[in-house]
Amino acid sequence: QVQLVESGGGSVQAGGSLRLSCAASRYIVSTSTSCMAWFRQAPGQEREGVALLQGDGTTTYADSVKGRFTISKDNAKNTLYLQMNSLKPEDTAMYYCAAREWGWCMWAGNNYDYWGQGTQVTVSS
Repeated sequence: QVQLVESGGGSVQAGGSLRLSCAASRYIVSTSTSCMAWFRQAPGQEREGVALLQGDGTTTYADSVKGRFTISKDNAKNTLYLQMNSLKPEDTAMYYCAAREWGWCMWAGNNYDYWGQGTQVTVSS
């Protein structure tokens, strides 16, 4: 079993930045076969994928955040990050960290084995 704990959310004005962290309870972040991802869900909307990080270091971003968000990891700390710059009000959502222990990264959330509890991001105009 893997526990994922997100932190770093908060309230910022449009144009601001936040860095989310996701601490894993064991060595899933650094495993070459794993996929780590960030998802988000706004009230009344479906959950959507934001950024994916394959174990080999390959990253993929949703079009809505490309060029503004960066997913990265620190293997020594077993922690996943999401650096969010130039934030917009439409980025307001609960952000979740997810992990897939074996396999390719996918946008569909049901492919992931573990989820964090979420951290709220609110961007005001």
